[in-house]
This record gives sequence, C-alpha cells and structure tokens, in this order.
Amino acid sequence: MMGRSFAKWYDFFMNPLEKRKFKQIRNELLLKAAGNVLEIGSGTGVNFPFYQNADKVTAIEPSGDMIEHSLPRKMQAVVPIEVIQANAEKLPFEDNTFDTVVATLVFCTIPNPEQAIMEIQRVCKPGGKILLFEHVKMENPFLGGLQEMLTPAWKKICDGCCLNRDTIGLLKSEGITINKVQKYFGDLFLYIDAVNK
Repeated sequence: MMGRSFAKWYDFFMNPLEKRKFKQIRNELLLKAAGNVLEIGSGTGVNFPFYQNADKVTAIEPSGDMIEHSLPRKMQAVVPIEVIQANAEKLPFEDNTFDTVVATLVFCTIPNPEQAIMEIQRVCKPGGKILLFEHVKMENPFLGGLQEMLTPAWKKICDGCCLNRDTIGLLKSEGITINKVQKYFGDLFLYIDAVNK
C-alpha cells in the first residue's frame, strides 16, 4: 500500500517529466481509448483530463490516499469517471466488460504482474485494446544491470517500484498481441499498443 507521503509528493516529483514529454505521450495514447474503458492504477488521476473518446472510464487504484489526490482531476474530466479502490490482481468486474484497458507507469509497482495481465485479459473484450505507457528494464547490458542492482533499494524508496520489469516479455508470455511499440529516452519508457486476442 502506498504511503500518504508518497501520494502527496508524487505529482511534485513527476511534474518536470509530465510537462515536457509525458503530456504528449499520454495525449496520443489516451485518444485511442474508446468505449467502456478500464484504467489500472489511476494514481493521482493524471490521465483523467486526457480522455476524449471514452464513453465511460472506470479507474481502479489500491491506495486511498492516491484516490483522494485524484478527485480534482476527476472533476475536470470531460467523460464520466468512476474510481474504485481495488487491486489489479483481483479486478471486481465480470468477464468481457471493457472495450479498452489502460495502464500508465503502473506495472512497475504491481506485486504480481502476471496475475494482473491475466485479469486484464479476462475483463477486456476479445479484440479489445490494451494501451500501456511503462518504464522497463533497458536492453543495454550495462544500464539493465544497473537497474537490477538498484531495484531493491529503489523499491523501498518508491513504494514498490521495480526498475527492472520486462513488461513486453510479460505481455507476450500471456499471449497478448502487440501491434506497436514506441521507445522513449532510449528504451527506458515504452508506449505499447496491444490487442486482447
């Protein structure tokens, strides 16, 4: 569970990246989110103002403190948004409920990402969109090794964030079809456009 102090300071520390590149990436990604949308790990609601083409967004977030910080952005959204306190590994929804599933900068913190992906597959309609923007383990052997070395300490500082997640590998291992991958900052951040097949 994320601490109150982490929720309080998250936007402050992320703001420099959000103002520059991340705003553009989020806008491009979330314009593709259509129909009945599920957002995994909505945090402080940074995605909420970017939804334009969704009929409705249901956002799940395990941290009550993060949900509290997200409410002003929920009020600014142009589409209806419902925020539910829940974990990605056990989604409280029926099978084949959502047209699109979105996750941004969240798979690094999910304790059991394999289970979360299986749950996403379950609640996403066949042929539905899966849209991700994540930071991952880099392909460069030196940088990837550095991420491995730093992860144990980083997890403690940043409430469970893993620097060494292989999100593409996880998606492929669960049979998700990846249409497009776009790399940013070398290959530290990935924009992933996938389909639930």
